[in-house]
Amino acid sequence: MTTTPTPTARPADDTPEHRVAKLFGLEGDTWMRHANPWSVGTRFAVLPMLALSVWSRDWIGWWSLVPVTFSVVFLIVNPLLFPPPHSTRNWASKGVFGERVYANRRSVEIPPQFRSRVPTVANTLSGLGMLLLAYGLVVLDPIAVVAALVLQQTAKSWYIDRMVLLYEDMKSRDPEYARWEH
Repeated sequence: MTTTPTPTARPADDTPEHRVAKLFGLEGDTWMRHANPWSVGTRFAVLPMLALSVWSRDWIGWWSLVPVTFSVVFLIVNPLLFPPPHSTRNWASKGVFGERVYANRRSVEIPPQFRSRVPTVANTLSGLGMLLLAYGLVVLDPIAVVAALVLQQTAKSWYIDRMVLLYEDMKSRDPEYARWEH
């Protein structure tokens, strides 16, 4: 007689967003550094900077690896590069707080209206933008690159905007979340 293995329960914080946050070192108080509007704003600048760096291979050959490496390193360290913000009463900070809430949605239940497919759709569109960007950079097609950047940045903005709404709702439900805003 064979026995079926007992399924193991996933940890409450085992969401794709939580795993990405951990990869970037966003745990506990380090989220506050990423909530700095400069962190959010410069992350929007990284993708065009990376695209230009990759495109530069056409002009400077292998030397293009220098700006590509800089862009990738900046992308990785960006969430921890800035100090905690003086004020978190802004769109960027609230978006980061919403991302934190959403990443922990298995630990703290979020309202039904925020369990829609909108974050998944926004992230999927962002991913499609990344695929189009890769294509445009491989074949050096400026229209594909610009379209990809517009698609990716718009989808990311939509995602962050939904996270702002989530945070605004959740801060009234949880005093811990309300304390993040100052």
